[in-house]
Amino acid sequence: MNRLTVWFDGGCPLCRREIALMRRLDRRGRIDFVDVADGNTACPTDREALLARFHALENGRLLDGAAAFAAMWRAIPLLRPLGLLARIPFILWLLERAYRGFLKIRPKLQRWAA
Repeated sequence: MNRLTVWFDGGCPLCRREIALMRRLDRRGRIDFVDVADGNTACPTDREALLARFHALENGRLLDGAAAFAAMWRAIPLLRPLGLLARIPFILWLLERAYRGFLKIRPKLQRWAA
């Protein structure tokens, strides 16, 4: 299986907690987690875009939003079934809608989590 690269906002308390959990679940070490918050990291696209939405590189393809989460889930055996389910277009559409809803309340949740 190819390695997966995940870019995340290390300045976000919610993101840090989620990535900490994903690192613990990634027992096979298949995911490279890259914190873009410090501004010193090479980015495959605009840094602001990486901070605004979750991104992952799977098999040479840059994904964002729910598709990026699904790619991360596929790399973790425990979550793989959910990631495979997200390959169904309607399921991915639902997950993306939920993700966009989350993004609207993310600033309030970040303040709460801090």
